Amino acid sequence: MKRILLLAAFLLIRGMAFSQTAPPADLVTIQQSFKKLNVLGSVLYVAAHPDDENTRLLAYLAQEKHYRTGYLSLTRGDGGQNLIGNEQGEVLGLIRTQELLAARRVDGAEQFFSRANDFGFSKGPEETLKIWDHEKVLGDAVWVIRKFRPDIMICRFPTTGEGGHGHHTSSAIIAQEAFAAAADPKRFPEQLKYVQTWQVKRLLWNTFSFGNVNTTAPNQFKVDVGVYNPILGKGYGEVAADSRSNHKTQGFGTAKTRGSSFEFFKTILGDAPVNDLMDGVNTTWGRIAGGDAIAAELAGIKKDFDAEHPEKSVPGLLNVLADIQKIDDHYVIGQKTPEVMDLIAACAGLWVEAYAQEPSYAKGDSMKIVTQVISRSKGIILRNITTDAGWPDIQNWDLERQKKASADFSREWNVVLAANQLQSINLKDLAGNVSQPYWLVTPHELGTYNIADQRLVGNPENPDSPWAMFRFELDGKQFFIQRKIMYKYVDPAKGEVYEPIVIAPPVTVNIVNKDYIFNSEKPQTIQVKLQSFTKASGSISLKPIAGWKITPEKIDFTDKPKGTEWVETFTVVPTDSKPKNDVLKAVVNTGGKDWSMGIQRVAYDHIPAITLFPPAEAKLINIDLKTAGKKIAYLPGAGDLVPEALTQVGYEVHQLTENEIMNGDLSVYDAIVTGVRAYNINQRLVVEQPKLMDYVNKGGNLVVQYNVYSPLVLNQIGPYPFKVVNQRVTDENAKVTFIDPANAVLNYPNKINQADFEGWVQERGLYFVSNIDSRYKTILQMNDPGEAPNPGSLIVADYGKGRFVYTSLDFFRELPAGVPGAYRLFVNLLSKPK
Repeated sequence: MKRILLLAAFLLIRGMAFSQTAPPADLVTIQQSFKKLNVLGSVLYVAAHPDDENTRLLAYLAQEKHYRTGYLSLTRGDGGQNLIGNEQGEVLGLIRTQELLAARRVDGAEQFFSRANDFGFSKGPEETLKIWDHEKVLGDAVWVIRKFRPDIMICRFPTTGEGGHGHHTSSAIIAQEAFAAAADPKRFPEQLKYVQTWQVKRLLWNTFSFGNVNTTAPNQFKVDVGVYNPILGKGYGEVAADSRSNHKTQGFGTAKTRGSSFEFFKTILGDAPVNDLMDGVNTTWGRIAGGDAIAAELAGIKKDFDAEHPEKSVPGLLNVLADIQKIDDHYVIGQKTPEVMDLIAACAGLWVEAYAQEPSYAKGDSMKIVTQVISRSKGIILRNITTDAGWPDIQNWDLERQKKASADFSREWNVVLAANQLQSINLKDLAGNVSQPYWLVTPHELGTYNIADQRLVGNPENPDSPWAMFRFELDGKQFFIQRKIMYKYVDPAKGEVYEPIVIAPPVTVNIVNKDYIFNSEKPQTIQVKLQSFTKASGSISLKPIAGWKITPEKIDFTDKPKGTEWVETFTVVPTDSKPKNDVLKAVVNTGGKDWSMGIQRVAYDHIPAITLFPPAEAKLINIDLKTAGKKIAYLPGAGDLVPEALTQVGYEVHQLTENEIMNGDLSVYDAIVTGVRAYNINQRLVVEQPKLMDYVNKGGNLVVQYNVYSPLVLNQIGPYPFKVVNQRVTDENAKVTFIDPANAVLNYPNKINQADFEGWVQERGLYFVSNIDSRYKTILQMNDPGEAPNPGSLIVADYGKGRFVYTSLDFFRELPAGVPGAYRLFVNLLSKPK
């Protein structure tokens, strides 16, 4: 029975584990763990996006006060911009999820999410909550509260709009509604099969001073969170900077602050605190029956702790572990059991890991796992090792009696890759239980992801990663250590590296381009890249589509060894000249089953490697598109996919170097285009700008895509003044009025009409311009509902013999999305009449 209770406690929280091979075991961690073990209070922080959280406050709550601290970000930041790469949308959301987890590893808090999708900037909560599906996202927040059981909640933003973003305001509305709903058994009663109702003590608003908006006041309750922790050797302003600087896609590298720093709070619901955030909450073991005895035991162990011999504390901690199992509170058992076990392992000097020798496997593969167990203490016996894949027990391995204090165990077994937690809760998905993020398994609406099972909600990652459980015994008392099974290898530059194991389809197929643009009945070659993750035979085909001829019908392949990558080629041609916008789907048949999944890998040094399996699809777009000119130079900015889009319609795109700008002949290019945010991040544009202006003056065509208003490396981007401002049109269907219908950018080589603004995604544009010099011509006018018409999305000026174009229209989203009208308009911007 005791073993069952201990194992159950682990399984309650294993989905929250970070992707690490083992927790830290240094003396700093041990001392902090002793303090945390004696605290039972909990705090949940709520906001809308990655980077909204107050990392200084989270670090203070988690590492100074030692409360269980969580951050509920309603979205994964999918709709934001990316300053370090060209990933957008769902893939950007995956990166920002991992950035949040990296931040939490620094500040000590836990991370949660709802199913809400960051669909881009929203100007008000009415739009946001409608798109998100208010009731579903509220239910997710209630679920997290009922599982996490916070004593107090803190929201980052108010309901009154000072947060400046509809998502921000909506997060405050959701927090207030969830505060009451979590305690009401009539609200979301279907959750009560798994959790109980929970009443939070109070909801506070963490007021702020951002730019010109100051919501703090001297009479508000405040806490100095800048205190110094001598065990860490840091103040929480330093910890917070290290945490926040993980938000690299947002460019949030932050300077460390030292000394006092006050956070202010306004009580929204519940009674107001007077002396402490936790006023009225018992955060000690005394809050539960039998807890005082456990607190006394811990006090004695901590008093007698010997930093030179931490293993002396292990017998006492094992007694505490046994006493925790006797209390009548499954939540506390679930939280404190793994804390005690990790502390036992750290004090005992136990090193335990399990790793695979290959990075990826397909369903039914044989996975060879290597485990290493090293004991630096006497008397510990390894009773057995079990896994979610049914590894046979290794019985009674007495580590002390070995000639050396370590032993490696290697076993090989057939991993039933579907027999994991996801399958056990009956998640029937299209991915066949591959390593697909659970919120991306099925297609979703604009505002919310589809999550098939309630129990998945809140998890930052898939909770079904392969794991191994090690059962130890000392003096007749048992304890467990659980480890995720990782892939381990040595990189010559980075050293030892751990990555998540990838469970893949038998064969993946990627269509080389995301869009194929046709402007005639001329055929195009479609290449597909295949990769086998097991020995495979079968066929690859492109699913037939009305209005298109695809040859051949299929291509067979035989006995492709695991790891083989190869390319197959199809020919596609429209059967008539009618405009079309269709989805092309690649299908692999192997082992009697169809698979239509590509593979995408994302790797950055500050986060673990990400692998996902997007649909094996591309767009076939037949449009009336004329082009003028051929050679385009591209000056990269923060990262976008515009060059690939231009290549698809027949342009020769060359990425400019500084040497070419300063010393080359720029007149050979029909247009030069700057990537998004180039004037925010490219410091060398200060030096290069005169050469670009000289190119325009001598007859060139310079097209500058959007930049944010601060910081700009130049005060004047164009030949004449204008100002970049924080104005945008978020309604992708907003009416567009032609201010200057005769202008060449609306007529050459394509005649632009209202139909060209149909089917746009996410928004019309962002960071429009104002204070526009009279020598510019404004071309378009648009606005969101209830706002004045805005002419700042596209301006054009003649300069010398050439033309300068500045556009805030979000071509960086529209072109990769295959929006026909966006292609036609952007081609016009590249095409200066001779």
